[in-house]
Amino acid sequence: MKKLLLVLLVVALASFLFVGCLPTTPAEGEGEGEGEGEVAICPTVAVTSQVAVGGKNYIKGGAQTITVTFAVPTEPVSVYVGDALKALVDNEVVMYPNADKTVYTGTYTFGASNTCGEAYIYVLTCETCDYCKYPYTVDSVAPYATVEICIDTCTCDGCELSFTSTITEGGCDPDTENCGDACSGLASWAIDIYDDYPFDDCCLVPCETPIASDSGVCPVDFTTACLGTSPSETLYVVVTLVDEVGNATKMGTTVVFNPDTCDSVTLTQWPDDDCVDTPDFVLCDDLAG
Repeated sequence: MKKLLLVLLVVALASFLFVGCLPTTPAEGEGEGEGEGEVAICPTVAVTSQVAVGGKNYIKGGAQTITVTFAVPTEPVSVYVGDALKALVDNEVVMYPNADKTVYTGTYTFGASNTCGEAYIYVLTCETCDYCKYPYTVDSVAPYATVEICIDTCTCDGCELSFTSTITEGGCDPDTENCGDACSGLASWAIDIYDDYPFDDCCLVPCETPIASDSGVCPVDFTTACLGTSPSETLYVVVTLVDEVGNATKMGTTVVFNPDTCDSVTLTQWPDDDCVDTPDFVLCDDLAG
């Protein structure tokens, strides 16, 4: 009984908010008028981090700007985010119109705790007594990769280092590529190699210029040119992964090797701090033993 009263209260509240208009339930991105055969044109809705992948609209977790654009001046306008009933009570977005009331903007914090949570953005207006709804998926999960490092003798002096993402053999199940993103998908990886530590006096943007770089999409696959100065070489490797909505993972390791022999590598992985995330590097089988 209490649940029924709560639902009735929400419906009554929605009716009051929209000047006596009780919204119907149109299809996604469409509004249907109350009169038979009438069709209300829905506005365009855009979110700053929004990207379309595989037929879904992904949004980065955190504070984002929602922009609602109408073809003609429209007032009043209300925007809600989330579950249909709960959104009408809890999740109204404060929207600000432009001078002619055709464009409304507001900021909403999309749940950072959602792994790949799905919901709607609702736009309501008493111009048609309808609402339009727009599905979205929140991506707040950082991309990942396990990067394997190997070394080989160059045809010239020095050694060449190779960086590849690993594969976990599945046995009866399919093999798993340890590189990607659990939600919107990985957009790119980048590897930068420095001969000095790049984060001494800076963090977001390295202070040093890399001596070798490469980038691509999964799987990770990069082999350097000849590197190394006798009797030993210390290099600093930064791997950056970015998913489709802009979530990033940055991890680093110090690599030490003997350029005369090219037969071993020592890794010192950098711990999670303000500049980098938790590292995930491994040595290839020839070096791991």
